[in-house]
Amino acid sequence: MDHKIRLNHYLSNAGISSRRKADKLIQSGAIEVNGKPVFRLGTIIRTNDIVKFHGSKIKSKNKIYILLNKPKGYITTTRDQFNRKTVMNLIPSISEYRIFPVGRLDYSTTGVLLLTNDGYIAEKLTHPKYHIKKIYHVSLNKKIRNEDLDKIRKGKIYLKEGKVKVIFVNQKNAKNKIEIGLYIGWNRVIKRIFKKLNYQVIRLDRINFGGLSKKNLKIGNWCFLNKKEIENITK
Repeated sequence: MDHKIRLNHYLSNAGISSRRKADKLIQSGAIEVNGKPVFRLGTIIRTNDIVKFHGSKIKSKNKIYILLNKPKGYITTTRDQFNRKTVMNLIPSISEYRIFPVGRLDYSTTGVLLLTNDGYIAEKLTHPKYHIKKIYHVSLNKKIRNEDLDKIRKGKIYLKEGKVKVIFVNQKNAKNKIEIGLYIGWNRVIKRIFKKLNYQVIRLDRINFGGLSKKNLKIGNWCFLNKKEIENITK
């Protein structure tokens, strides 16, 4: 399947270098696309373009898609300067594919997380223009008032990025438990919404991310996505 992708993502996916180093390779003139050297950062190519590095054709590696039910106590990154545990410690060692987590879940947040080496999928799941739905289960430190639920539903909560628009917000059986769906992916947005209303989030669990569900996947476990699940993401 032919997709558009940033050139530095393509180089990283192919195992040539990290994205940061790929930018330096591009600026040096070492990369050709369809027979022409490319120097401009942010260049977009198609996955069926012919890309060469120092005259040799680059072969894109197989795409890997791993769904993880992230537990508490892990950083959502490929490595950590303070040697804290990362989500990479929970999955098999397939370093030759340079997989990475798509988006971020806080250290204390649990739930659905995708790890892949597919830059196209990563962009589709994280760029605001694609309006990817995320659903969370939230446990608060106290019972939530109906007035505060109405404020969230009616878009009366404002954060530094602007007005918070949610798809839905519902109270669960327990009075302090909430289910909320939204498209926005602002940093720590769920915790900030409830902090604005003087509640503390004591547990946050993402149960759905772009149609990917952790159903039947125990906390801390992972699985490879099947072809149908991958196709559902790319629709």
